[in-house]
Amino acid sequence: MTDTDAVRLMDCEDVAWFRDQPEAARGAAAALGRRIGLGEQRSSQLVLAVAELAGNIAKHAVDGSLLLRVVRNEATAGVEVLAVDGGPGIADVPAALEDGMSTAGTLGIGLGAVGRLADSFHIHSQPGLGTVQLARFWPRPAHPSAAGEPAVGGITRPIGGEQVCGDAWAARTDTGEQPPAPPLANTPAPPASNAPSWSALTGTRPSSPHPRTTPVPGSFAQSLSTQNRSAQDLFARPARSGRPTAVRAAVPGPGTGVLVMSCDGLGHGPMAAVAAQAATHAFRTGTARTPEQAIEQIHRALRGTRGAAVAVARLEPDGRLLFCGVGNITAALVTRTSRSTLLSHPGITGHQMHQLRTYEHHLPRHGILVMHSDGLSERWAHNDLTGLLHHPPALIAAALMRQAGTRRDDASAVIAKAAR
Repeated sequence: MTDTDAVRLMDCEDVAWFRDQPEAARGAAAALGRRIGLGEQRSSQLVLAVAELAGNIAKHAVDGSLLLRVVRNEATAGVEVLAVDGGPGIADVPAALEDGMSTAGTLGIGLGAVGRLADSFHIHSQPGLGTVQLARFWPRPAHPSAAGEPAVGGITRPIGGEQVCGDAWAARTDTGEQPPAPPLANTPAPPASNAPSWSALTGTRPSSPHPRTTPVPGSFAQSLSTQNRSAQDLFARPARSGRPTAVRAAVPGPGTGVLVMSCDGLGHGPMAAVAAQAATHAFRTGTARTPEQAIEQIHRALRGTRGAAVAVARLEPDGRLLFCGVGNITAALVTRTSRSTLLSHPGITGHQMHQLRTYEHHLPRHGILVMHSDGLSERWAHNDLTGLLHHPPALIAAALMRQAGTRRDDASAVIAKAAR
């Protein structure tokens, strides 16, 4: 991988969660298709697919929910649907995808038809644990850039009763030779227990503060001029095989690196969302090339907010992974046979940080980087994700939230695959 074309990223905006609300989900899907210009025929196909997925959740699933969100690449915008449930699961997925398959004797279009209607469709199911499904719809004719899956994907869910989420994630590419490519970032969504307001689907400004429209503290602009370090001041030691190495000041490698951020605004609600969005803005627009530089820029941008736990990783084409974190973001490298936890520093970004230290790791070719907030329990193991590693990052993140989400706080998870 030598250029930004080799790294696929998509901008992502979580719009609305639905639980046991198939009719509301259908109406919201229709409004969302119109809002982004999906086209009448394509919007109708989206609504049909949402009706099938939401109907299946209502009829068969335990603790099921459906998330609608907008995805964008450099050329166009589309709609992504994530359907997640806690059981009973599908014993024979290939059979469930065959036309005419129905366990309830309904006239639903079936999962096979959903797969044909969608530009991409992924499903993972395990009896006793549940099912996760992802369907993506682009306008027709689809732009060539819509093909393939992004290298990074994530999901957010606010605590019940809140309309905004204090967690966020973002990703962008960096070559050091040109401005960063269009970033991948996520805007928190309304809680699962509430249907979306009409303003949320039509693009009008909501009455309550929203992290996507909240101004960033004025200290951000000043911070950028103080962050760049000269190449002569940087040096790194290569990581030992299988062991993290503390790096005084890491040097980005050649080729295109992928920077990934996970942020948990202190507490929850609108003020936590302000901090999370300030961190996201600083990360997306900043000049940082290393995780440590990115944390320093975010720290300055969060002054005046309640602060946040923040972790940033850089994935290199050669498998190196640079990591720096402050606060209680859980980060781990996961393969089919292992989970390796990454170390963070104590503190609150925007308020008090000790001297930062970057750690260098190696991410195996078929491994993934997992980062999540404390809205998910740390009590999960690598074998909880083993059967998911070949799926898109967004589907893995949704499955992890289903597995480990606590519902006692805002929650977010972001997954990155090896940048090569």
